[in-house]
Amino acid sequence: MSQQRPGMPSGARMPHQGAPMGPPGPPFGGSPTVRPGLPAPVMEPSRKRPAPSQQVQQQQNVQNRARKKPVGFPGANEMPARQMDMRDAQSDPTLGSNAKRRKMADKILPQRIRELVPESQAYMDLLAFERKLDQTIMRKRVDIQEALKRPMKQKRKLRLYISNTFNPAKPDADDSDGSIASWELRVEGKLLDDPGKLKRKFSSFFKSLVIELDKDLYGPDNHLVEWHRTPTTQETDGFQVKRPGDVSVRCTLLLMLDYQPPQFKLDPRLARLLGIHTQTRSCIIQALWQYVKTNKLQDSHDKEYINCDKYFQQIFDCPRLKFSEIPQRLTNLLLPPDPIVINHVISVDPNDQKKTACYDIDVEVEDPLKSQMSSFLLSTANQQEIASLDNKIHETIESINQLKIQRDFMLSFSRDPKGYIQDWLKSQSRDLKLMTDVVGNPEEERRAEFYHEPWSQEAVSRYFYSKIQQRRQELEQALAVRNT
Repeated sequence: MSQQRPGMPSGARMPHQGAPMGPPGPPFGGSPTVRPGLPAPVMEPSRKRPAPSQQVQQQQNVQNRARKKPVGFPGANEMPARQMDMRDAQSDPTLGSNAKRRKMADKILPQRIRELVPESQAYMDLLAFERKLDQTIMRKRVDIQEALKRPMKQKRKLRLYISNTFNPAKPDADDSDGSIASWELRVEGKLLDDPGKLKRKFSSFFKSLVIELDKDLYGPDNHLVEWHRTPTTQETDGFQVKRPGDVSVRCTLLLMLDYQPPQFKLDPRLARLLGIHTQTRSCIIQALWQYVKTNKLQDSHDKEYINCDKYFQQIFDCPRLKFSEIPQRLTNLLLPPDPIVINHVISVDPNDQKKTACYDIDVEVEDPLKSQMSSFLLSTANQQEIASLDNKIHETIESINQLKIQRDFMLSFSRDPKGYIQDWLKSQSRDLKLMTDVVGNPEEERRAEFYHEPWSQEAVSRYFYSKIQQRRQELEQALAVRNT
């Protein structure tokens, strides 16, 4: 029957004899003197061991706690502990942030490994280049994000086709439509040299379209054909108008472009002052600020105010105004932009069955570079590929570190086998002491030399003195009870 070692609770066992030996802990690896997160054990006053009431709880803690796995000779299918942590961090979202914070540090090779392998300097140079490249890409991403916040427009030509066909009357027609002469007007268009793969619909360029026919021919109630954009409008490739008639008709087309962001027509006095006819609100305010700076209208004492010159006084009708008042005062000076006016004659000449008129209109379209920039920011394929390669690098570095630990173990054992085994046993003893929460040194206490130290005589005297004092108090209490 094996005797239980003093200071060690029942149930805690040393690793079995066949367990692989790993590199020693302290003094080589170091270990904390106090195990964090464990309650302080209640000690028996007479022995340096936990009280019996605490031994059962400590035994459960030891069984539930993950044992420290010896490192040194991992099996063929055994994965290093830190590699497992990396994979667990990838699968567990709660560990992902911690893994990201230590990724760059895990890529660096220790100095001792770099001294052993001179070729590793090339890897460190690549790592430094990758860091610079990441910084450059991140800076460019920020620049692209800032650029996308501003409107990126290009001026292109929208070619407008206006055509009409005439259907003469057919007396022998059965239906009423064929027996009456009619004409059909078509308004279509396309963007010239459109680089985009997705062709924009013709109606997407306009906010409204009004076709005004001859009021004398079609009356006040039927001479206007209007189309206005609404939130539920379905885009179309063109518009067509069909009316009865056998004479040529004069019509006027009013096209209102859909500006994004919205543009405004300036008051004639303000337009002459700034040299701008139609522009966005931000550009108008910027032009006003440029005029104020050029003519030094800002008050030198109170920077919040503008001292109006004679032109500003005529426009804003005040000698002095605040910067914060400009947007509100501009509201009365900004008008809707002028529509595009096209005069057209709908011909019903039988010799000219299809007469087409072409007009080129300047429109603003999104810069194709903007879609490429947006797709670059939204694309995560490259990032996923880089992340997988980073994981491979981390696993490789971890395996290199494990091989370095095994190499140090082998070298230490080959130089001094006896001393190394002794140091390793001391280390394992300290680890076992931390795992079992034992106070004292059971390995030394179980030897007879431990009790022949000079302090043992004084300890025995103190022990007997405490026992005598305890017995004396018990007797005094017993006598006091009998006397009463």
